[in-house]
Amino acid sequence: MSDTATKSLDGRIAVVTGASRGIGRAAALALAGAGAHVIAVARTQGALEELDDAIRAAGSSATLVPLNLTDYEAIDRLGAAINERWKRLDILVGNAGILGSLMPLGHIPLKTWQQVMDVNVTANWRLLRSFDPLLRMSDAGRAIFVTSGAAQKCRAYWGPYAVSKAALDAMVRTYAAENETTKVRAMLLNPGPLRTAMRRAAIPGEDPETLRTPEDLAPHFVRLAHPDWTETGKIYDFPTDSVLSPQMPA
Repeated sequence: MSDTATKSLDGRIAVVTGASRGIGRAAALALAGAGAHVIAVARTQGALEELDDAIRAAGSSATLVPLNLTDYEAIDRLGAAINERWKRLDILVGNAGILGSLMPLGHIPLKTWQQVMDVNVTANWRLLRSFDPLLRMSDAGRAIFVTSGAAQKCRAYWGPYAVSKAALDAMVRTYAAENETTKVRAMLLNPGPLRTAMRRAAIPGEDPETLRTPEDLAPHFVRLAHPDWTETGKIYDFPTDSVLSPQMPA
């Protein structure tokens, strides 16, 4: 994509969560390829180092942050460190998420429910809470959160994941509304069916060769992160390559 080739994000600072594999890794590589300095957040040190090697091989740079997003105080420390070093954050990609268990709502263990909410909802709120001042210090702060069609479909047995993504949607739309008069823009991104480990766990009988890849999606993170992107509080839907406005009641 031309954005990457022309280094359209040159000099911008980006945080990507869940950056060690799948969508997060592809997004981090695309943002770095477009010139951004990527602060890569994930739990696995080894996978982060492999990402760093790939980013350096492409001529860009990264800061590695081994971090479990349920360590909320560590998120606050990361925000303080970014403020001390760069005094701003230009791009936040909230990608990390977990599927949980596929089972009837009444059978879900409390621990499973809590884990999904902790990672998919509360951790993203803590990211916004810590990084909002930094995004506002940017000349064009961009927050992009990965959602799912599960939030609207509400299929049987997908309860924790669907509920968590619906909550994420509401949170990001609220954040966008609160920033209408600022230079911050917040978007949701729906990847649709992609060849990822989470998709394989959810639908193990599916032929992965029939699916598009995280690398196919990655250039759209660059689009939404660009200072020229003006939409906010909406969903970029990758399967249809369109921006969707949430349906409002009459």
